[in-house]
Amino acid sequence: MDNKNIENSEKKSTFNSQFSTDKELRELDAMCINESTLEHKWHHNLKYLIVGILFGIVFVKAEVVSWFRIQEMFRFQSFHMYGIIGSAVVVGMISVFFIKKFNIKTIYGEPIKISPKTFNKGQIYGGLIFGFGWAMTGACPGPLFAQIGTGATVIAVTLLSAIAGTWVYGKLRDKLPH
Repeated sequence: MDNKNIENSEKKSTFNSQFSTDKELRELDAMCINESTLEHKWHHNLKYLIVGILFGIVFVKAEVVSWFRIQEMFRFQSFHMYGIIGSAVVVGMISVFFIKKFNIKTIYGEPIKISPKTFNKGQIYGGLIFGFGWAMTGACPGPLFAQIGTGATVIAVTLLSAIAGTWVYGKLRDKLPH
């Protein structure tokens, strides 16, 4: 092993030794850790497929996946996308408020834990990269599959780029500001 690899392993082990479990380490990266211990059969996941398909149809009908609507938003020519995004933010805030206030559990009775997050400058860099990518491609991760489903197969390039970007982040994670 050369000196650089030894130095990287020492940094990684020092970073990982601050946390007693892998779950504690993952909680730093997640907005909400809700790992279920329940075991389900494969067909249990079909409900998620159905909801995903319905969600995609709503995205298409509301023109959320329209490249033209997204470009209008980034050019400040239309309120359409801002209204949809703003509505989603308000619904999310109200939902989280009620989950915390009434200690709401999952449909299987498991507690929902929302971990506190601290602000760091990496969020600014990540947000800028995300926004530039969204503006250039007209696609964000949510509607990628709906766009492909409408026949915009060129979006597959964006999907592969998103996967590649996630892989690169995973490789560089220890070197990035968190």
